[in-house]
This record gives sequence, structure tokens and C-alpha cells, in this order.
Amino acid sequence: MNDHTQAASLLNTKQHYEILDGLRGVAAIAVVIFHFMEIAIPDYNDNFIAHAYLAVDFFFCLSGFVIAYAYDKKLANIGFAKFFKQRLIRLQPLVIICSIWGLIAFIVDPFSNLWVKYADKLGIAFAASCLMIPYPLVPERYFNIFHLNPPSWSLFWEYVASIVYAVVLIRVGKKALWALVAVGAMALVYEAHHATNLGVGWSGDNFWGGGIRVFFSFLAGILVYRSGYIIRNKLGFLITSGLLLLTLVVPFSTTYNWIIEPTIVIVCFPLLIAIGAGAAPGPRAQRLCELSGNISYPLYMIHYPFIWIFMSYVETHKPTLLLMSIITVVGTLLLIGLSYLVLVFMDMPVRMFLKNKLAGSSSTVSG
Repeated sequence: MNDHTQAASLLNTKQHYEILDGLRGVAAIAVVIFHFMEIAIPDYNDNFIAHAYLAVDFFFCLSGFVIAYAYDKKLANIGFAKFFKQRLIRLQPLVIICSIWGLIAFIVDPFSNLWVKYADKLGIAFAASCLMIPYPLVPERYFNIFHLNPPSWSLFWEYVASIVYAVVLIRVGKKALWALVAVGAMALVYEAHHATNLGVGWSGDNFWGGGIRVFFSFLAGILVYRSGYIIRNKLGFLITSGLLLLTLVVPFSTTYNWIIEPTIVIVCFPLLIAIGAGAAPGPRAQRLCELSGNISYPLYMIHYPFIWIFMSYVETHKPTLLLMSIITVVGTLLLIGLSYLVLVFMDMPVRMFLKNKLAGSSSTVSG
């Protein structure tokens, strides 16, 4: 998702793709709704947004596009160390902030005392979460590799992709990139067939599936940028958002998911990146796209501890579908508001402080 992690600061000297910012926020909201819905309606065949976990593949594809756009021409000048420091500044503050939120939510969950069973391991789990070290701890909650904040699984692969980009992919030519994308597409189809769907990568049981997902999508995003596949159009934010949402509400099919999902990821998402990069929002939509992009990463990272509490509530109180639907709507809106507060009062100040420290350090070295 991505890059649900890209900041305007990466692109401050170049064209900014506002529509892609907006789509990142739409995808993040879809993920939140999906996580509520998979608890309210566990059978994906009855879930109207059951394919929203593919938004992560969209994030990865967008990440490849934006990273290549931002760094292909300047990585050689700034070097790997500064590149990775910039990635850490962009990603890591919310990883740590949300690990703290996750730990607190796990302990104070009013509907569950599951944390007591793992009290002696919470220190390790918290450290692993902050340091992005996979640690599948809680079988009662599907062996998430980052139990305190499950969405961190995609950030783990985001870091891996960033390192591989700076060390290897920056030097890969277009023909070799095409070949790697083709290999990635075949691996994606195999994984979808093997696992019956692409909802993999987040658990100790399906960890390596996340590597396959980022392998294709991140490379595809780079390829879209380097090949200049920008489709100029006048579709605007609402229509492109509708196209993205259409891919996420395709009916779930246990029989045909292994065909449907790779098709969405391999064909639709790179095409949407090309369309989004070639579109521009109207004056009214521009601010909405900016806000949507800004809250996307905080929303994606902050929401899941509250999903765990919702899960505990459902397990203990057995609410009606109507009540769970109301909670889903209200909870999503509240989480959007919370993500904005986290952005303004936590994430941005920390990143600004670290960016200033990095700039000061660079000036000292240069001097």
C-alpha cells in the first residue's frame, strides 16, 4: 500500500501526482472497512468488500512508482545511507507510535484479558514490533507476525523493497525489469492458486506470500514509471476512485479467486497507476486528494488495535449485524478523524524534528 507511505517532501521539487495521493487514501479507507467487515461477516462470499486486502498490492505498486519517480535520478548523488535514513524518517515514527497504541489497546481491551496469557512475552513482542522483526505470537489471533499492530507486515516488506531498490533495482535496465515483472506475475499466479487467494503475508503461516506480493507489485510500479506509461486523461478524482473501488468489490469466488485476484493485481492496478498519474483533480478535489493522501498512512497504521477490540466485543457480546454495521460506519469515521490528529500532533512533528536533524547532520558533514 503504496505508497501509503510517501510524503510530499519526497517530491517537493517535482510534479506532484495529486490523484495518486487521493487514491492512496481511498484504498486505506477500504482496508479499514474490510477489517471491520471480516469480523462482522466472516464468510467472504457474503462480504461486499472482500477483496479490499488487495489494496495492499495497490500500495506496493504505487510505492514502486513513487520511489522510482523520487529517487531514480538522485539516489547516486545522495547515496544509500541518506536514502535509507529518509525512508526511516518517513515510515518508522508511525511504526513505533502504533506499536505503543497496540500494546496499550491489547492490555486495556475491556472485552478480553488475553494479554495476561502473554504478559511475560509482551516486552519481546513490543520490541519486535518497533524494530520490524516478525514475531508471530498469538495463535488465538491467527499468528499475525506483528500482533500489536498487524498492518506492519506490509511495512516490513516495504523496507525490504526499499533496500533491494537502492542496492539492485536502481541499476536494472528496462529489459531486465520486464523479465523480473514477468517472473513476479507468474509467482503471483502460483501463490494465488496455492493459497486460493492473495490474502497472504501477514501471518506466520503465510509469511513468504507477502514477499511474492511485493515482488510483483513494487517492480510493476517501477516499470510504469520508467517506461513512461502515463495515460493522459480527464477522469478526475471521483471516477478514478470509483475504478479503484470497483476492483475491491468484485464478488468473492472461492473457485475463481486464483484467477480474479492476480488479474486485478497484474492488470488493473498498474493501469490505475498510469491513469491516476495522467489525471489531475479539479480545484475542489485537489484539497480532498491532499487530505486523503496525508491521512492514508496514519489511518492504515493506527486502525487495527481498535479492530482487535471490536473482535473481542463481537466474541463476547454477539451483537446483531445491524449494530455491527453501525459500529463499522461510525468506527471508520472516528478512525479517519483520529488518523488526522495522529498525523498533525504526532507523526508530522516527529518527522519534522528528524528531518531537521538529518539536514543539520548533512550540513555539518558538508561543512
